[in-house]
Amino acid sequence: MANHTTASLNAPHLKQQPVSVTRKMAASLPGLRKIAEERGLAIHHLGAGYPHPEVTDPTGYIQHKERFFSHLDQQMGINDGERSETLREAYNYTDTLGPLGPREDFASVYGADWGFTINPDHLLPTVGASGGINLCCSLFERPGIKVAYITDAPTYAGFLARATLNDNASIYSVEMDDEGPIPETFRSQILKAREDGYFVPFYYTVPDGHNPAGFSFSQARREAILAIAKEEGILIIEDAPYVYINYTDAGARPSLFASLDPKQTIHLFTGSKIGLPGPRVGFLYTDAVIAIDGEEVDAATLLLTESSADVLFHNPEALRGFQALLRDDSFETRESLWPVAEDKLAVYRENRAMLLDIFEDKLGDKKDRFHWTVPGAGFFSVFRFKNPNIRTDDAFIQKLVSEYGIVVIPMYDFYPPDARNRDANAGMSELRVSFCFSERSGDDRRDDMRAAMTAFCEAAIREDAAA
Repeated sequence: MANHTTASLNAPHLKQQPVSVTRKMAASLPGLRKIAEERGLAIHHLGAGYPHPEVTDPTGYIQHKERFFSHLDQQMGINDGERSETLREAYNYTDTLGPLGPREDFASVYGADWGFTINPDHLLPTVGASGGINLCCSLFERPGIKVAYITDAPTYAGFLARATLNDNASIYSVEMDDEGPIPETFRSQILKAREDGYFVPFYYTVPDGHNPAGFSFSQARREAILAIAKEEGILIIEDAPYVYINYTDAGARPSLFASLDPKQTIHLFTGSKIGLPGPRVGFLYTDAVIAIDGEEVDAATLLLTESSADVLFHNPEALRGFQALLRDDSFETRESLWPVAEDKLAVYRENRAMLLDIFEDKLGDKKDRFHWTVPGAGFFSVFRFKNPNIRTDDAFIQKLVSEYGIVVIPMYDFYPPDARNRDANAGMSELRVSFCFSERSGDDRRDDMRAAMTAFCEAAIREDAAA
């Protein structure tokens, strides 16, 4: 009989990655839900950062896409009198850049909305914004040198997961105030990483609707950070999933880093929030130039080569489907995506207003005990306990579920390792509260959201008093 006590493969150079806090919560939630339900508690969803079911019904999207495909047939022709050239292309191999039409339409609409000129040849399809993150990291890790990534403290868990995969990569993080990353710390971290022997290629951030910090960077802070990036010769990776999930008046919206300087920026867009999450359509855009042994090369060219080694053939059907979203009912290229966004924003704006109103009503006279961010975009507010006796660790999160039925995400795991080395309590008083998701729609959604937010405030008051 074979001995099954020994490993099938000896791989001493592999390492076990730490499990993210969101993954731990997802894994533990079924058991916690069972405990809560046994106690007769309703489950209140304030943890997931998922698009709401009320705005992700694909019916209209599919109908419009099918009509658009028929429209394309009239332009592209029908093979042998009956076979659709559009469908043949949509289900065939394509170039790594994907079809030209979606890139041209996106360049026109997105560029008009955000005030800068986009070259379609510098637009790379990606598998959501996560695909763009992977490409950027992979490009600079490939030479095998020590690289340091600058990012925020806290930062997006998906970036942390990817950036920590490589043994030659380290993270140097920057604390933030209520306007964004602190400029002096930003520069000092770049310099410190270089002093430690690292090449510093970029700074990664989510400036609009920061995930997880729950606010947007001010215009002045963006300009200050961009100026330092130029002076120090590093790129800015601008992850922009929530630019259209925006609660700021049109005239007051800050500029994108990409619109301020596309030569200093790699911009990551995802269609998951304004379109549908499942197709995983995204675009990477940059006009940056990188010097290699005295020769200047477009970063878009380097990233395209990197992409072809990762995802050689992107999904043309998904890209054409997204192109349909960029066309109106007459199949003319839209002047703006804001009317499309408004269908989503109506739900999220209402949820956000309920969150802030209930926080103010229940906790407004206790601001010496609690603090919360006011999101200018996105899905999240960060709630902070000022009571030093409260630690928002795993046990606290489990208690919120099992005793109150409340699902939230702790903030501590969103802080990079170096931030937690500087401050062992980083994030240990904070929770990420999501207002984007519930299981029901319409008035039922409103009832569920009010109940969840009220229950959260009541639990915060009780836990604060008991600590």
